[in-house]
Amino acid sequence: MPHSRRTLLKASAAPWITGFAQTPPAHAAKTIQTSVLTIAYEDRGRGFPIILLHGFPDDVRAFDEVTPPLVKAGYRVLVPYLRGYGPTLFHDSSAPRMGEQAAIGQDLIDFADALKISQFAVTGYDWGGRAACIAAALHPDRVRAAVLIGGYTIQDAFAAPRPAAPDVERALWYQWYFNTERGRAGLAANRRSLCRLLWQLWSPTWHFSDETYNRTAASFDNPDFVDVVIHSYRHRNGNAPGEARFLQMEHELADRPKIQVPAIVLHGAEDGVARPPADSPAERAMFTKLVARRVVPGAGHFLPREKPDAVSSALLELLTRRKS
Repeated sequence: MPHSRRTLLKASAAPWITGFAQTPPAHAAKTIQTSVLTIAYEDRGRGFPIILLHGFPDDVRAFDEVTPPLVKAGYRVLVPYLRGYGPTLFHDSSAPRMGEQAAIGQDLIDFADALKISQFAVTGYDWGGRAACIAAALHPDRVRAAVLIGGYTIQDAFAAPRPAAPDVERALWYQWYFNTERGRAGLAANRRSLCRLLWQLWSPTWHFSDETYNRTAASFDNPDFVDVVIHSYRHRNGNAPGEARFLQMEHELADRPKIQVPAIVLHGAEDGVARPPADSPAERAMFTKLVARRVVPGAGHFLPREKPDAVSSALLELLTRRKS
């Protein structure tokens, strides 16, 4: 991105945050500094930490109903806004706005480091699920337990993209759209209506209200949202370079490292992005300590919003099992 545009975005960030803060969520966000980001996050409860990670296009509100049972059970729950969402911002106006998987995974470790958290439990879906997978695979000493919504989602960013079945390709239309300049312009101009359409398509049995959507859609006004999203979907399809500092990590991820921590995998039965894969030895082989694999009926892609009890109970099951 040209420097002049970066300067403009940085100048516009302060009033955007002010506007965001005028309608605060139920639990006001704190901030923590990493080497690259000012990460905004919500922090509730005390005890062993659990980090909850949202996906695209969503924000911390995805876990509003997941959090209370965890806090009640005596855990500290941390819910960060990912890069490009809500009040999370880059320090440097010239830093690359990249959304590759390694960056999102490293942001999770950097977030824990900044808070001086040596070990944590984690769950996430979509982008957040991929970050959780990466942390569990590359840093098993840091992750006590993981609930992985959508299963194993680490990507091989170096392999030539291969076509899927036509119905699968059709569901991924937004990815092909974002790989064009028309798609970039469309996301910039229509981010709220486009992301609302994705909610409807990806969770067809979930009937959310305007209020529910609008509370989260404000997070898509982040000045880096478009750049981060576009890079994420172009990088994974070989149409955008990654950041040099992540090259070695991306090669490690391309080898599809196994998840080496106690894990429960959840799939929404009605996920409009990708239907749950068949339960197979190949899928289970990616987890050395798989406790359970569950397909949640009546849930689509936004499982923490649609069936929050399935997520909170899975986390509590893993953490209680660890203690026993």
